[in-house]
Amino acid sequence: MTTVILDRPHARNAVDRPTAEALAEAFRAFDADDSASVAVLWGAGGTFCSGADLKAIGTDDQNRVDPDGDGPMGVTRLELGKPVIAAIEGYAVAGGLEVALWCDLRVVAADAVLGVFCRRWGVPLIDGGTVRLAQTVGRGRALDLTLTGRPVEADEALAMGLVSRVVPSGRARAAAEELAAGLAAFPQTCLRNDRSSLLHGLGRPTGEAMAYELEVGLASLTADGMAGADRFAGGAGRHGAF
Repeated sequence: MTTVILDRPHARNAVDRPTAEALAEAFRAFDADDSASVAVLWGAGGTFCSGADLKAIGTDDQNRVDPDGDGPMGVTRLELGKPVIAAIEGYAVAGGLEVALWCDLRVVAADAVLGVFCRRWGVPLIDGGTVRLAQTVGRGRALDLTLTGRPVEADEALAMGLVSRVVPSGRARAAAEELAAGLAAFPQTCLRNDRSSLLHGLGRPTGEAMAYELEVGLASLTADGMAGADRFAGGAGRHGAF
């Protein structure tokens, strides 16, 4: 397991260009590390991420907005082969929400707040926010959050499917790391191929999506499934036990 820490307390973990580059580098390194199966992204100092650093605009540290290469927040155009869990304390807003949506799962503290706070400054979502928000919570809720820019507290975020689970305040990182350890304990070829199939199928015709599912699923059966079936036949997993 790998934990990546966003640590710019003076800027409430807002991301400028050097920080975006460092985040992208960290997650590329995680993806290439055969010893790490799951990553956790956590913001130090009580804030997950307050978005892009608007104070950097007009300076050499301004976030890049080129159509090619890494996105403004660094990681949001990366397509990793392994899952990432966001551990959210405090605010995950504007570009910080876009980063959280890039993650596969979101574990949030009970007092966390999410939202499109950049609405009030006329700063757009340009790093996957409008796309992933609608995919995650549906068109109606995504329009509500995008147009109003209103704060969304943890319980409402859980109810609409914006986050995966809510934990006591101060426990987001520990809970996310516990979840990551659980995911890492599963047969990894099957887990990664099922994840890949789910992501590949978004927006594609059903037949095309199912063909890809079968293709990677057969690879999983060879790598993991036959051995797993043998373990089950030998008595493992009875009564739902792991």
